[in-house]
Parts: sequence; structure tokens; C-alpha cells
Amino acid sequence: MLMRSDPFREFDRLTQQVFGANRPGAMAMDAYRSGDDFIVHFDLPGVDPETIDLDVDRNVLNLRAERKSPAPEDAEVIVAERPTGTFTRQLFLGDTLDTERIDASYDAGVLTLRIPMAEQAKPRKIQISGGSERKQLDG
Repeated sequence: MLMRSDPFREFDRLTQQVFGANRPGAMAMDAYRSGDDFIVHFDLPGVDPETIDLDVDRNVLNLRAERKSPAPEDAEVIVAERPTGTFTRQLFLGDTLDTERIDASYDAGVLTLRIPMAEQAKPRKIQISGGSERKQLDG
């Protein structure tokens, strides 16, 4: 059996319950640009991939995932410090991203999104015509 002596633990637990610090909510995230892609990693340890719901409405990406307690309903829980329940996160995506081609993968408790830059947002060369070309067209 797991035992530990910490006289302030119950006070900390009560404070977390009162102020909501232990309730499920947003998940940790890293985001960066790599080449022509915008990469986002979400930490979702212990989440069944079947419970992950990901959608884009206009330029808002909505993520919802659920982690259930591993303990059976009739079990006597001794310690329950890992948050369970529904986790949600919203990202506002810029117009420079191609929301039609988002690639999502889930591995080792991390959901990774690869969002490519929109073609119209990529830098491009503009051809400049010279004066000699203009004379040929006029003449």
C-alpha cells in the first residue's frame, strides 16, 4: 500500500479543490514554425485516441479529449492526483495557414498537428519586365 506522511498535503488538496487548480481544463502545448509548416504538440498522457475530437470552424481549431480514471467504479481510491475528465483547448489560426490540410497524429501521449502555410501566404518571386520588352510590344 502507498503511504506517505505530509501534514500539509490535505490542506493543499483542499485549496486545489476550492480554487479549481486540479480540475480538468486546458492541456499543455508547444507551437513553432518549421519551414512552411506550423507545428503544435499537445500533452495528452493517458488519453484514449478514440476520445479525441478535433475540428476547425472558420479559423478556430477546437480540441476536446477525455481521460477516464483507471480505477473501477467500485474501487476504494487511496490517492487520485492525476486529473480526469474532459480537457479542451481552442486555437485561433491566422489566415496564413491552410486549415484544409491539417495533419494530426497521436503517439506516446502527445497529439501533434502539422498545419501547412497557405500557398498565398508563402513568399514568391515576382517577375519584373524590363524597358526593352515593353518597346517590342509597342513597336
